[in-house]
Amino acid sequence: MPSDLFLYSYENVLRQLESAEYLNGYYVLEFYADDDGRPSRIPASKRSKFYLYPSGGTLRDGNFHLIFYDSRFDTYRGFKPPHLKKNPH
Repeated sequence: MPSDLFLYSYENVLRQLESAEYLNGYYVLEFYADDDGRPSRIPASKRSKFYLYPSGGTLRDGNFHLIFYDSRFDTYRGFKPPHLKKNPH
């Protein structure tokens, strides 16, 4: 059985990136959100949009407030997001 795409995990970020909208330097992702508006690793009653900026490895909430930094998603640390794989120049 496939895992729930809206549970926050490294793997689900990668899965969502394959079809996520990329604009203005960020990807639009959607995850369950906890009561504090942070992405949740467990099912929750609401889902929210989050914005991943691969040029800095940061995830931001719907108001563009910084949620956290993850070097695994930082292009300066070697991460290759889908838009760079399709257009390497």
